[in-house]
Amino acid sequence: MIIRQEEPKDYEAVYHVVKAAFGSAEHTDGNEQDLVNALRKSKSFIPALSLVAEQDGKVTGHILFTEVKVGGTVQLALAPLSVLPAFQKQGIGKALIRAGHEKAAALGYLYSIVLGSERYYPQIGYLPAGQYGIKPPFDVPSENFMACKLAMDAPAVSGTVQYAEEFGIG
Repeated sequence: MIIRQEEPKDYEAVYHVVKAAFGSAEHTDGNEQDLVNALRKSKSFIPALSLVAEQDGKVTGHILFTEVKVGGTVQLALAPLSVLPAFQKQGIGKALIRAGHEKAAALGYLYSIVLGSERYYPQIGYLPAGQYGIKPPFDVPSENFMACKLAMDAPAVSGTVQYAEEFGIG
């Protein structure tokens, strides 16, 4: 498996991967693939943090991190993480997250925020965001709104997350 930065030639494959991955997801609004397309055009988009997993020349997974504001700081939101259903439970998602965290830390980002499974994301270091003083801009169970420190010496942040307008939140 190769993890690399997404390129324009991958857009169609990524659209398919995201749509297929969320087609059977427990929590979905059905437009995650369109959100990816919209976020690529936003000022919150960081090309270096849109990654694909490729196996035998086929895109099997995708992860996207975009900038969010927390208090007076700029952090990241992980959304979405997608793996083709036939390739799930093989470590691709975790490999994408680890590679994304490594690149994000190298770029100077300190925290990543995610709204997701309380069973999956803690395996990769995510904790309830409230433990860091990070609050969601919507009602959500605290165990599903998580954050991960990308640098162990990251200073504390505090505030409500402001997502890119493409997320359609508030």
